[in-house]
Amino acid sequence: MRAGDLDRLIGIQSRSTGLDLYGAPIDVWTTVATMRAKLIQIATDDREDQRGHTTDKTMTFRTRWLDGVTLENRLVYEGQNYTIRNIKELGRRIGLDLTCERVGP
Repeated sequence: MRAGDLDRLIGIQSRSTGLDLYGAPIDVWTTVATMRAKLIQIATDDREDQRGHTTDKTMTFRTRWLDGVTLENRLVYEGQNYTIRNIKELGRRIGLDLTCERVGP
């Protein structure tokens, strides 16, 4: 993996539980890492289903190894939040392929 190919900036966030002003529990996302990545693939699916008209955007990023990334984390790219759907290890702790999905309008 060449450093010059890692031309995108992504963030990995983890979820924790906090309290709002009224003491009710809320989900809080904390940035665990900000790192460089290569955008491997973009796929867009436009369809109608029970949620109505939706556009699903799937992206695959290749990045250096980061210990502790799970499907419970989320990825942030260009201010948009993506759910991590698939994690593929490259080599022996050399890198990761992260397949992410954004569902929305």
